[in-house]
Amino acid sequence: MTPTPGTDSPIAVVGATGQQGGSVVDALLERGANVRALVRDPQAKKAHALAERGVELSQGDVTDPASLDALFDGVSAAYAMTTMAGPDGIQGEVTSGIAIADAAARARLPHLVFSSVGGAERNTGIPHFESKRRVEERIESLGLHATIVRPVYFMENLAGFGVSVEDGEVVVRMALPDGVPLQMVAVRDIGRVAAVVLLGGTDVEGGSIEIAGDSRTGSEIARAVGEHAGLPARFESLPLGALPNEDMTAMFRWFVETPAYKADIDQVRTLDPELLDLPAWLAQSGWTPGR
Repeated sequence: MTPTPGTDSPIAVVGATGQQGGSVVDALLERGANVRALVRDPQAKKAHALAERGVELSQGDVTDPASLDALFDGVSAAYAMTTMAGPDGIQGEVTSGIAIADAAARARLPHLVFSSVGGAERNTGIPHFESKRRVEERIESLGLHATIVRPVYFMENLAGFGVSVEDGEVVVRMALPDGVPLQMVAVRDIGRVAAVVLLGGTDVEGGSIEIAGDSRTGSEIARAVGEHAGLPARFESLPLGALPNEDMTAMFRWFVETPAYKADIDQVRTLDPELLDLPAWLAQSGWTPGR
């Protein structure tokens, strides 16, 4: 059975209850696609919310080959991502990614879209970039019909750390020298790009694309956040030693080796005409620092 995009066959999503996978589900549903999601617990709140939106739930886990086989059975395409956030860290990410690739091969999946990271193929030495590269290599070695989507630094990271309001002033702190541009992307746009590729007919299918929506220096980031918050703003460059672990230290050291990320924003916009730059993301995100 080899369904093709555009039929009633579902598109499978691994990671649908997370931030990235959830954005893919949103974009696919907006485009009228049928979606099947891998979930550990169908009764969990996030899984139940997916079901209420018409998403077919497939119970299982990426560590269980049988559940991956069931997920991929009869689908027209699949989106997958991996994360080092689990208990097994980097090695767990590699193991999960290889399991997904192997299951795609067993199912003779018509098209796999794998979300990696910008620069993964460029020998960065960053642990969580290298782990995703190992998964890419497995996909390549199996000869799968696959497209690699490589997002850059998430705009959402700004809402998680590095931005504060002090004495009525927005302060953005990053271990990045001012004047060095950093490419960024909204998670929403990862989903929109992935959905377009999954539905077929793009020039990037079968290859790879690095995706970003904006490129700004530290001071430019601070200025945009300050304007959004209606407050004065400044940027403070931190030393690498202020970072909490080896992985982040390696990543921010790499950012300085310009050009680090190499997304062609104009190319990305051909896939996602409503691509968000930083001010647009701030306006639609619902996040304002200090509130």
